[in-house]
Amino acid sequence: MTENQTVAGQLADALAPILGVDRLPVRLQAWDDSVAGPDDAPLVIIRSPQAIRRLVWAPDEVGLARAYVAGELDVDGDLYAPFAALSSTGRLAPGESPSPSVAERLALVRTGLALGVIGREPPPPPEEVRLRRYGRLHSKRRDAAAIAHHYDIGNDFYRLVLGPSMVYSCAVWEDETAGLEAAQEAKLDLVCRKLALRPGMRLLDVGCGWGSLAMHAAREYGADVVGITLSNEQAVLARKRVAEAGLTGSVEIRVQDYRAVDDGPFDAISSVGMAEHVGRAKLPAYVATLDALLKPGGRLLNHAISWAEEATTWRNDTFIARYVFPDGELVTLGDMINALTSGELEVIDVEPLRQHYALTLRAWVRNLEENWDEAVTATSLGRARVWRLYMSASALAFEVGKLGVNQVLLQKPGGTPPPLRRDWDRAGK
Repeated sequence: MTENQTVAGQLADALAPILGVDRLPVRLQAWDDSVAGPDDAPLVIIRSPQAIRRLVWAPDEVGLARAYVAGELDVDGDLYAPFAALSSTGRLAPGESPSPSVAERLALVRTGLALGVIGREPPPPPEEVRLRRYGRLHSKRRDAAAIAHHYDIGNDFYRLVLGPSMVYSCAVWEDETAGLEAAQEAKLDLVCRKLALRPGMRLLDVGCGWGSLAMHAAREYGADVVGITLSNEQAVLARKRVAEAGLTGSVEIRVQDYRAVDDGPFDAISSVGMAEHVGRAKLPAYVATLDALLKPGGRLLNHAISWAEEATTWRNDTFIARYVFPDGELVTLGDMINALTSGELEVIDVEPLRQHYALTLRAWVRNLEENWDEAVTATSLGRARVWRLYMSASALAFEVGKLGVNQVLLQKPGGTPPPLRRDWDRAGK
C-alpha cells in the first residue's frame, strides 16, 4: 500500500489544502498507526477519528485546538517544533486568511466520508468559554466573568506554572541564565523605580494579581498600596501572602473594578498586564479614569502586550479568545500610546520587552511540563492542555515578532521634570 493510500496519507492530502499549504510540514500518524510525511519532520498524532470530525465542522485553528484540548490530537515531544512548522506558512501564519475555500472543505468531507468518520458536530471541550452568555461587552459584569474564566482556575495550578514569585506577566532577564525568580524580581523593581516610589507614597496597582508587585512596593520602597483585581481566588491568596509577609498595614487587596475606585488621588498607578482586558473602544475611558485618580505630577506605568503593526484586527473566533482570554483585545503600540496620551498625560519613556516575554513563557512551559501530573490534579487535563498550547504558541509569537510587550511610562503635569533613564535603569541600580 502506498503512503497516500493509508489513513495517514489520505488525511495528509486532505489537510494540506485546509491549512493552505501544498504539503504538510509535519509528519502525521493516524489512529491506525499509519504514518505519512517527511521522516525528519515533527510528529503530530491523530489519536481519534473525532479530531477529523471536529475539523470538518471547524476547519481552522479552533478545530485544531478543540482536538488538542480534548486529547484527540497530540504531538511527540514539545509543542514548539510542530507549532513553528505549521505557523511558518499557510493559513496559520501571521496575517493569513483563516478560512479555507468551499472546495477545500468539501475535499476534507469526502476524505472523512471515505474513512467513515463523518457525523454530527462534537460538543466543544468544557474548557471553551461561551462569550454570548455574559451580556454587554465590557460591562462590569461581563468583564468579571471573563476574568474569572481565566484566573479563577485554582491558585495551586498557577503556583506550579508561575513559581514562587506568583507573577503572571513578562519578566526582565539580565541574560538567559538569570532564572525566572530573579527575572521577575528585576521586573518588579524596575516598575517601582520607574514610578519613583518613595516611603509614604500611595500606589494603586490595577490588576494586582496575587499581590507580588504590591508587596514589593511596600516592602522595598515603603509605599502604601491598594491592589485591585476582579478575581476572587487571586484576592484570597494575595491577602494571605500579604499577611504572612507582615504587610497588612501597608497593602490592601480589593476585589474591585478599576471603574469603581473612588478614594484617589494616588501618587502613582501601575497597570501591568491588565490593559489587554479593557478593549479598544474602552481605552479612552480607561485612561481618563486612571488620570482622574492620579495626583498632579504623578506617574502611570502601563505594561501591555501589543499586536505587531501588520496585525491589528482582533477576532473573537480564535483559540485564544475562546479558551484563554475571552473578550481580551490587543492593539498596536502606536494605538496604545495614542490612547494613553488622549488626555493630559505625557509619555516620558517607552521600553519594549518582547524578547523577555518569550523567555518568560518558555520558563512557564517548563514549569508546567515538569509538574504535569500535579498541574492536571490541580485543575483538569483539558485546562492544562489549554495552558500548554497557549503559552507555547505565545512564546513563538513573541520570538518572531508577531506580538510585542511594552512598558509605557507617563507623567501628569504638575510635578518635577522626569529623570533621565539611568535613574531607573537596571545597570544603574
